[in-house]
Amino acid sequence: MVHGGQIKEGDTILKLEDIHMSFGKVAALAGVNLEVKKGEIHSIIGPNGAGKTVMMNCINGLYKPQQGNIYLKGERVNDMRPYQRAERGLSRTFQKLELFGGMTVLDNIRLGRHTHLKSGILSGSIYVGKTRREELETRKFIEEEIIDLLEIESIRDKAAHMLPYGLQKRVELGRALALNPELLLLDEPLAGLNLEEVEDMARFILDINEEERWRVTCILVEHDMGVVMDISHRVNVLNFGVQIMDGTPEEVQANPEVIKAYLGEDDLYSTRR
Repeated sequence: MVHGGQIKEGDTILKLEDIHMSFGKVAALAGVNLEVKKGEIHSIIGPNGAGKTVMMNCINGLYKPQQGNIYLKGERVNDMRPYQRAERGLSRTFQKLELFGGMTVLDNIRLGRHTHLKSGILSGSIYVGKTRREELETRKFIEEEIIDLLEIESIRDKAAHMLPYGLQKRVELGRALALNPELLLLDEPLAGLNLEEVEDMARFILDINEEERWRVTCILVEHDMGVVMDISHRVNVLNFGVQIMDGTPEEVQANPEVIKAYLGEDDLYSTRR
């Protein structure tokens, strides 16, 4: 395992070992393991209540598991707060939109860049030197790369609350990308979208994973099995907090235990199109 610093394609970027997380007498996660390689789209699937979002919350530091270890780029991060994990290249979108409705699209995305701003109070107060360079670099990165990638130039100055839901989802993704992450957690990014919006979002996820400029490793929690099986390199299957399997999409679709617990015959065959 690589410890800290830069890792190369194929190295383990995230590892969960024997994760247990309970709420009272309810075991949300019971001995879950996960290993994600740099460059992958690694999906987590399972029925409602399977523990998917709890797992994401453990990864980004909102929850601290009662047992087990979490390693980010080889560094144990169990005791790190979410902002400390963000500083190490971990970013996230949320199942429920967390946008500031009264702020513009551009300002919402800029908020995601805050962990990279290093200028002090003095330089910030007079807007010279390092502060000005940071502002110009941030503006260029957001306006020329993120907004262009997500095709939201026409709405950049609109208030977030005025946008239809599908565009708000893009803004949420843009804010997560503003961190320039190495590892991106995507919690149900397709939920509530129509067919055209689903296709667009799937394309954006593939772009940030595959394009040389980005090459972002993604962990995807999603119920749309067609998209999951189409774009994932590996799939982790949970059922009531227990891990059933972790394998390729082909292996998952062929596993009788997965079919019985979650996919079902009809859903399974619909993914083989």
